[in-house]
Amino acid sequence: MTTTVPRTQTSASERLLRIQEVAEETGLTPRSIRYYEELGLLRPAARSEGAYRLYDTSDLEQLRFIKGLREDAGLSLADISQILEDEESRRRTRAALKATDDPAERRRILLERLASIEGLHGRLAAKLARLQAMFDDVEARRGRLHDLLAAADQGLAAATEPGSDR
Repeated sequence: MTTTVPRTQTSASERLLRIQEVAEETGLTPRSIRYYEELGLLRPAARSEGAYRLYDTSDLEQLRFIKGLREDAGLSLADISQILEDEESRRRTRAALKATDDPAERRRILLERLASIEGLHGRLAAKLARLQAMFDDVEARRGRLHDLLAAADQGLAAATEPGSDR
């Protein structure tokens, strides 16, 4: 399960939104938002006295980020979970590096982080290679259709020329 981005205190002046308002703002359904919360991809800023979920601007940003990864990049929720976990790992690494001056400990922290990022890099590279193969296949089919269309246009032009047998 993914951990979500650590929350900063919501300012008293910031307006918290109910799930329906967030759904309208992000173009997601309330059901999707609840599901993302269930998966650990999102954590509402607060709950109202009536136990309604309340969301702040950082929640909206997180949801837009998730939606972009799903729709624009075509990533699965498992992939998104790994990306969000990597972001959390990055924050923990920064904090751990700030907390120590010991060169050996800093090296251990950095090696651990490098192993984590290498894993994510490998998964994304494999996904990119699959997408590139799909793109190349579509590009080849597109080229063949353009060639067939050009041949059809030539045949049509020849058939409608004056003096043709048709």
